[in-house]
Amino acid sequence: MQNDKIGDCTCAAAGHLIMEWTDENGKTVTPTDKAIVAAYSAITGYDPKTGANDNGAVELDVLNYWRKKGIAGHKIMAFAALEPKNNNHVMQGVYLFGGCYIGLGLPISAQQQTVWSVPPGGAVGDGAPSSWGGHAVCVVGYDANGLTVITWGATKRMTWSFWNTYCDEAYAIISADFVGTKPAKNGFDLASLQADLKQITKTA
Repeated sequence: MQNDKIGDCTCAAAGHLIMEWTDENGKTVTPTDKAIVAAYSAITGYDPKTGANDNGAVELDVLNYWRKKGIAGHKIMAFAALEPKNNNHVMQGVYLFGGCYIGLGLPISAQQQTVWSVPPGGAVGDGAPSSWGGHAVCVVGYDANGLTVITWGATKRMTWSFWNTYCDEAYAIISADFVGTKPAKNGFDLASLQADLKQITKTA
C-alpha cells in the first residue's frame, strides 16, 4: 500500500484492517494502492505527483476521516481510545472487533529484528523509543508470548515487553466489515450496542 515508498503507514494500517475484517467474513477486500494514497492525500495534502507534504498523518485524523468519508469505500462506525499499556484492552479489542489500530515509537534496534523486542541494553541508545520514528500498524492476533501485527504488507511479531515499552497510541474500531455479520462469529451483538449507545445519547 505504498508504505515502502511514502509515509502513509496510518492509511496503510487502515487498509490492512479492512483486509483482515473482510477476510474473516469470507469475502476478502484488498484496497488498492491508489485508494490508500488517495485517503492519505485527502487527509494530509500529500501530492503524489511531486511528493510534497509527505510527512505522515495523525492517527486521530485518519480515524475521523475513515468514519466520516471512508477509506477505499469502507467507513467505520466508531472508535475508542485504549490505554496503550493495558494488555487486556488490546486483547479485548482484537477479540471483539477483529483488530486494533496502534501507534509505535519504534527504536532503531527494531530495524534488524525478526521479532520486535526490547534490546538487551534496554530502552536507551538504539533502543530508545522513537529513535527510528513513529509508525502505525494494526494488531490482528496475540498469545502468551506477544502480538501479531501487519506492517509493510507482512505479518510481524512483537513481544509484550516491546508493546509495553513502545506503544504510545491504541484504538479499538467498530466496523460493519467485522461485526456487521448476523451473527458475528465471536457472538458480538452489534444491535444491542447500538441500542445502548442511543440510550446514552438520550441521557447525556
